Parts: sequence; C-alpha cells; structure tokens
Amino acid sequence: MTAHSQSRKTTVIKLGIAAAILWAVIAATSLFSSQQTDTHADIGKPVLPGFAQRRIEANQIRFSMADERYTLVREDTGWVMQEEDNFPIRQDRLVALASGLETLTYGPRRTADPTKHDQIRLGHPSDSGTGVLVEVFDSAGERSDAVLIGRKNAQLYVREPDADQTYRASGDLPAFYNRRAWLDFDIIDIAPDAIRSLRVTDSNGNSAYFARPPGGDPRSFRTAPPYENLQVASRLALSTTALAITRFNPDGAKRDDRLTTAPIARHISETFDGLEIDLRAYQEPDGFWVTLRAIEAGEGARRAEVINSRVEGWAFRLPQFDWADFTPFVSDLVVNPAPAEPNPNE
Repeated sequence: MTAHSQSRKTTVIKLGIAAAILWAVIAATSLFSSQQTDTHADIGKPVLPGFAQRRIEANQIRFSMADERYTLVREDTGWVMQEEDNFPIRQDRLVALASGLETLTYGPRRTADPTKHDQIRLGHPSDSGTGVLVEVFDSAGERSDAVLIGRKNAQLYVREPDADQTYRASGDLPAFYNRRAWLDFDIIDIAPDAIRSLRVTDSNGNSAYFARPPGGDPRSFRTAPPYENLQVASRLALSTTALAITRFNPDGAKRDDRLTTAPIARHISETFDGLEIDLRAYQEPDGFWVTLRAIEAGEGARRAEVINSRVEGWAFRLPQFDWADFTPFVSDLVVNPAPAEPNPNE
C-alpha cells in the first residue's frame, strides 16, 4: 500500500468517527430537548378542573366529529340520544364517561404543529379533522366544558379546542367514535336452542310455518301443519331465518309513528316455553326497519312485559343483511313436493 493510499484511508476513518460522534451528539441533544419540551407544570393535573361539581348540573353532552354529531340529553326518565328520537342510552357508559372526564389528567406535551394534529387524531372536526369535540352544557344551555379528544391505539390525546398545543392524557373513556355503542339495545336475549318454531309471511303474501323438536340442532326445522306437504329447500337458509331473532342487533331507532311505509313482511318466533316475538319489516327511504311485539300467555308473562316496555312505540333500523334474514321469500325456504311416481302394480 502506498503512502498516499494509507493517508487517504486514515482520513476516511477519521471522517467516519467524526460523523458518528456528531450523530450521537445530535441524538442526545434531541432527546434532552424533547424531555425538556415534554415537561410542563400541569402534568398530572385534571384536564377539566372542577368537573366533579359541574357534572351534577350537566344537561347535555355533545360529541362532534367531521362526519357525525350526536347529543346525550338528560330527561326526567333518564339520559337519551337526541338524534335517535330521544332513545334511551346505556347508563353504564354514561357513568364511565362522567367518571372518565372527571379523572382525565394531562400527560407530557406533544406536538403544537396544527399540520400534525391529525396524526394523533386531534384535528378539529370543523376542519374535517380526526378529533372529537366533546362539549358539556348546563341546564341553561351554557357550555361549561369543552375539550378535543383523540384516541390512537390505546392512547388518549387532548387539547383545548382553540389551542394548538396537544398533550398525552391519562385516564379511561368509553368508546366515543360510534353513536350506536351508546344506545341501549339490550332488548332481547334468547338463546338459539330456545327457538321452537317460526312463522313467516313474505312480501308476496306467501306464508309458511316451521318447527323443530326439543333438543333439535339448528338444521332440524321442518315444515309443520298446515304446510307439512311442502319440502324444505335449504336447511341452511331456513335455520338462518328461524334463529334470526337470537341475533337481533339494531344500529338505530326512531319513533314508529315516523314510519312512512306499510310492513312488507312478518316474522314470528316462538320459544319452547311460550314466548313469541312478532316482528314486522319495513323498507323505508332511510333504511331497513322493524317493529317488535312480545306475546306470552299465563301469569308468568313477565318477559313479554319487559320487552314490550322497551320496544313499544319504537322502530329499529337493521343493517340490510340482518334485515334480509327476517324477510326471505317463502319460495327460497320451501318447494312443493315432487308428484308421487305411479305404482306399476296398481
């Protein structure tokens, strides 16, 4: 190796070492600066100071997102959702929300750059951002509290609605991106093995009746009098329809006097111990809806009374696929039996 080559190699090594030292210094400085920047006087303090007292006077809680808004309202009978015709909300979620807002505390600072707010789901909804603006109003309609909240993975972030500075937050809040999670749809609890029979009437006016023996599996439903001469076309399709009420899971509600169409189908489920659920289906301009009525004979008719107290006066919106399980054409469930072959010995 020549003296020139050796000198060049030494220079390259020195430059490499210098670069490594420089990057280490930059990284250490960045970490130190970050730690200093993240620290602030309000760490561990409440995001909404004094909320424990103001929550007693709260009359409305509004959640605003870029593509949705919903409002929880206090009524004499309890809290309801304004946008769902004042349908009752889940009390456990309301308690979790109030407790969560009361105990929510500031963590370290995060970005104050508005262009980065959406990265931690704190963009303002009025600017089509990803954050959720939570506002609390008292009985006079005055706003008492407001905070922008974002959830990324399991981490909560907050900022004041008119401020750019963001913070990590410590605490626990119920799901707030989906209004459906608030609605109290705990209405019907029937196990699949409890369904004894099904009567359906489709949009063409055709009807059929099916039943199964106690202990029968989901595909053991058969046609029953006066339709015993019909044959089941698809056991899978029949079991899907027969057990549909056990999967009842609406995603919206409205008062039934706001239905604008007539029912197009009927689906009546009966359990082995005598509870009937009479469901009527509507295809409305704003979606797929059903109404319910429970029927139970005898002195022990408490279940029907409880169900009817929850569903009377209401219509419930279903996803189209769920609604379709209640509204099959009878011709998809049964077929006429083939004519008997003539006996050549007669």
